[in-house]
Amino acid sequence: MDLVIGPLDLSAHVDEALAVQAVAFGLGPDEVAVRRQIVLRHMTYPGARALGAKTPEGRLIGFVYGMPNDRSHWWSTVVEPYLRALGNEAWLDDSFVITELHVHPVYQNRGAGRALITTITDTAAEPRSILSAIDTESPARALYRSLGYQDLARRVLFPSAPRPYAVMGAHLPLLRKQGHPASRTAP
Repeated sequence: MDLVIGPLDLSAHVDEALAVQAVAFGLGPDEVAVRRQIVLRHMTYPGARALGAKTPEGRLIGFVYGMPNDRSHWWSTVVEPYLRALGNEAWLDDSFVITELHVHPVYQNRGAGRALITTITDTAAEPRSILSAIDTESPARALYRSLGYQDLARRVLFPSAPRPYAVMGAHLPLLRKQGHPASRTAP
């Protein structure tokens, strides 16, 4: 299937993006309402940017957004003690955070998630990327590993999250094929 990967004005398309996230991540209306405010706030941070995956007809079926990490942001304050305990605290500096990456389940396993994450990190000024994912063996974790992400901390507990997360990190550029980094393009 042909998908168009490109810049996404996430603030203008937040409801469309969160509809994808709700299906992909199993969110209810109350959780979507909370996440809506978080996404809108995140998009005001310096360096925050988003990409969308759309069908040729223009339907948004996936999105990714991220930003340069800032240790004062909530996510960093939660993961920092876990990373410090394992000697991985330095990953919080000079890293581009993948804040959210979601693809509608009907379109998963077709390369959309890989295209979204590699495209957004290709233009990162930072030398590495970090993210968090539910700490279970899943297609998402397998994708991240195939791109070069490694576990930096496991069993990370976020307030109000029912399941533990893993924090993962990778040097940029991400691997495209097993063991081969992509050539870096100028931003």
